[in-house]
Amino acid sequence: MQPASIKIIKELKKAGFEAYWAGGCVRDILLGVRPKDFDIATSANPDKIEQILKHTIPIGKKFGVIAAIQDGHHFEIATFRSDSSYSDGRRPDAILFTNAEEDAKRRDFTINGMFYDPLKDKIIDYVGGQKDLEARLIRFIGDPHKRILEDHLRVLRAIRFKNILNFQYEPKTYQAISKHASLLIDRVSFERIRDELNKIIVSKYAVNAFQDLEDTGVLNVILPEIQKMKAV
Repeated sequence: MQPASIKIIKELKKAGFEAYWAGGCVRDILLGVRPKDFDIATSANPDKIEQILKHTIPIGKKFGVIAAIQDGHHFEIATFRSDSSYSDGRRPDAILFTNAEEDAKRRDFTINGMFYDPLKDKIIDYVGGQKDLEARLIRFIGDPHKRILEDHLRVLRAIRFKNILNFQYEPKTYQAISKHASLLIDRVSFERIRDELNKIIVSKYAVNAFQDLEDTGVLNVILPEIQKMKAV
């Protein structure tokens, strides 16, 4: 999969655009973990991506995301973007294509906001992700309250990442999680909550994660029946 993703990056760069690995795969590489997938971010807009690459699927074209098939592997390629308001607490009302730095700043956690150029073996870090990886911290990019209000599921994602990676919360991030726990049943679908919980339950530190869920008030919001079973 990795060689196939590099082929895509080479094609995009050959056409004159920036192209990097982005998000979770960069985090995993820096942690010495083999990535499960390689998401790509680029300065090419969706129409250009479709013109440059042979096999594409417009899975989220209006949000700047195109899927590409290379050597039998599927990749998500996203155009650098900044987001407008999130009136539904899930997705941006509109997007604006922009540069790599602005794209990084609209992401959720610092450790997920880095880019990596595999052709130059270079990390592009506008948000302090490397520093937080070294400190083993989960920190929202920018204002933690704003990040959560954009996408309420980030409350649960913060708890998942903290425990799957066995990290700690940056204090303001923890305060924001606790403050906004109730938002998880506001506009977040049960399916999205289920998917996060499934990843937590099968993780090595599931017990610690459930303690975090209780301490932050999230457990009583999404699984009140489990909260009531405490000490039974």
